[in-house]
Amino acid sequence: MNDYTAQPPQGMEPSGASQAGDSVYRHIREDIISGRLRANERLIVADLAKRHNTSTNPVREALQLLRGEGFVLISPNRGARVRPIDQNFVRDIYEIGVLIEPALTRWFVGMATDADIAELEAVQAEIEDNNFADPVRHSELDTRFHTIMYERHYNRHAAELWWKHREVLRAVGRRYDFTLARRAQVMREHRQLIQHIKDGEADKAAALVAQHVEGSGRHILEHMRAAEAARAS
Repeated sequence: MNDYTAQPPQGMEPSGASQAGDSVYRHIREDIISGRLRANERLIVADLAKRHNTSTNPVREALQLLRGEGFVLISPNRGARVRPIDQNFVRDIYEIGVLIEPALTRWFVGMATDADIAELEAVQAEIEDNNFADPVRHSELDTRFHTIMYERHYNRHAAELWWKHREVLRAVGRRYDFTLARRAQVMREHRQLIQHIKDGEADKAAALVAQHVEGSGRHILEHMRAAEAARAS
């Protein structure tokens, strides 16, 4: 059995920051996504530098990168604070995926080799063997499935944007269980997608991926709405 972990597409530079800035960026980003840094919490440069055992310059660099991705809000008088990962943010992210991923998929169908298809089938077999029993492993395998299609795309900016947004949805999605209906839909759409790739049906594959991404985003939003309603009751 292959031991897949979520890795960014080949050749990707996740942030373009210095080594120290990239390290701080990754840590703060994960803290925001996981909820360890709460919505609207102030991000004080000196405190973050002390926490991450670095100087203030890498922290400032990281905050600017996170601002560019929408995770951090910076205002002249109030400084930096955590942007809430709310329903609107998740909606915006998956809607961008609905626009980007079909284009990446259409390109992949035109150049996919027998080896690529065999790799997709092997990962899908592991997804089905796991059958959602280990949610973390499912997430890693599912990410690997899509990475196979996107990692060699010539448009590195599009691939990087997909990866970063995918990681946000992955992290948020870890908080919630898959419904039985969503589990069945994921399996069915993966199998159909492999068949479209085998048949060279680029338009059908692209349309299916758009449906797949939208389904994933809506599934997360439904859980977020239910959690919010439970808190309000």
